Amino acid sequence: MSIFLVLAYLFFVGSVLGWVLELLYRNIKQRNRKWMNPGFCTGPYLPIYGFGLCVLYLLASLEQYSIITDPFWNKLTLFAVMAIGMTIIEYAAGIFCLKFLKVRLWDYSDQWGNIQGIICPQFSTAWAIMGAMYYFLIHPRILDGLNWLAQNLAFSFFIGMFFGIFIIDVTNSAQLIVKLKRFAEENRVVLAYEGIKDHIRNNQHKKRQKYRFFAPFRSEKPLSEHLKEIVANLEKQKKKHK
Repeated sequence: MSIFLVLAYLFFVGSVLGWVLELLYRNIKQRNRKWMNPGFCTGPYLPIYGFGLCVLYLLASLEQYSIITDPFWNKLTLFAVMAIGMTIIEYAAGIFCLKFLKVRLWDYSDQWGNIQGIICPQFSTAWAIMGAMYYFLIHPRILDGLNWLAQNLAFSFFIGMFFGIFIIDVTNSAQLIVKLKRFAEENRVVLAYEGIKDHIRNNQHKKRQKYRFFAPFRSEKPLSEHLKEIVANLEKQKKKHK
């Protein structure tokens, strides 16, 4: 089986499972809030977790080529490398959105030792722990899944269908990001992606309008008006702190 099909399968699995984990994590962290789609896209998937699973798989597969003979230190080094790899992915995605798109997808500014609010030691440690969990609990299942896929290549049709839907979704989401980028540049601000979704949802609730879980940016009011209100609220907060 080609490495391309393997990585496509892992990206599919990682994106969907990552979306589920992120959804549950945010709901547990913010108990008083209603469920909200955590993704950049409309559908139930998070690409960053898809890339992450591919990286974890490749790193775990390279363990046999390690020059460290002691099994304990070999695995400890592997988990550290996994944490570094995931942190690099997180930083690359975060800095691209922040500097180029003028949108902040997440914010670790309140965490100790954070770098530009994009990465921080706490989450890098969490990535190391998740790397260990992946190695012991998930990687063997992934290998079994790949063996199953090799014997049932017809399933690759569904992987192709997933990527077809995914590409259409990303294209539509990119159009939204272009609008946000244009507004941010015109007003010289950096927009918080989750903050925008929060504002629209709260506005919908106040007016007793239906909130769309898989279309969090869809509203009876134009997106530009929501953005103007957010900027106005930020300016008010700045004046209060002066």
